[in-house]
Amino acid sequence: MSMLLNLVNAKKTIEVGVLTGHSLLLTALFIAQDGNIVTIDISLEDCEIGLQIIRKAGVAHKIDFTESRALLALDQLLEDSVGSFDFAFSDSDKVNYYNYHERLMKLLNVGGIVVCDNRL
Repeated sequence: MSMLLNLVNAKKTIEVGVLTGHSLLLTALFIAQDGNIVTIDISLEDCEIGLQIIRKAGVAHKIDFTESRALLALDQLLEDSVGSFDFAFSDSDKVNYYNYHERLMKLLNVGGIVVCDNRL
């Protein structure tokens, strides 16, 4: 994933499904110091485990947490953020992967990358 982030020189990213924050930490470490990660998760309570480590790593300032159902949050982002993300990571409920992918593709700029965990 770090190679993909570097490949597109990711600065603005989005992550759907955070859970313990492993991929979130990785993304925060590899994007620019002034980069930004929009995260969407139905429960930020679960994210607290990883957030402690993210704070210790000194990258928490890069993260904007959104506590919401992913489809609702993505639809809101589509109102004013079409084509503004460099990289997207999806690791949420597998039933809606198609719906997330459809929306994430619209949010990405030309040349952006979507990565889906456990897709196959």
